[in-house]
Amino acid sequence: MATISGIGALASGVVTLSSAQTGNGASTNVVDRGPAVGPALLTIVSVAGGTPALTVDIQGSVDTVDWWNVAYATLAAPETPVVAQIATITTTTTTRFILRPYHPWRYLRLLYGGNVNLTLTVTFTMPSYQPSGTFI
Repeated sequence: MATISGIGALASGVVTLSSAQTGNGASTNVVDRGPAVGPALLTIVSVAGGTPALTVDIQGSVDTVDWWNVAYATLAAPETPVVAQIATITTTTTTRFILRPYHPWRYLRLLYGGNVNLTLTVTFTMPSYQPSGTFI
């Protein structure tokens, strides 16, 4: 598992957490958002086979040792934080989640469970970050 910086002079602000990943367990990569505390967007693209099912936990950490579910919001309710496991994904779809600002995690990964016939590509996108703490 690689830890990839999502911000900084050489970072694009986009990190691929999973690329055509199947099976259960943690996402292939972990994003390190460094000192940034602003919002981010998580995009999950699922490709379904026969009788698909999958659960996803969006997990954060301050040290990559202890992980917990982090707050996110849906596009339909962007000001309503949710911490629960994402409901089971059962179709070919693209779903976006807003990762809320000012929550105390530095590293982010996904944890997949109960994966049956689903392939996932997931990206983390964060606005451009300036060292002053200003997001543009």
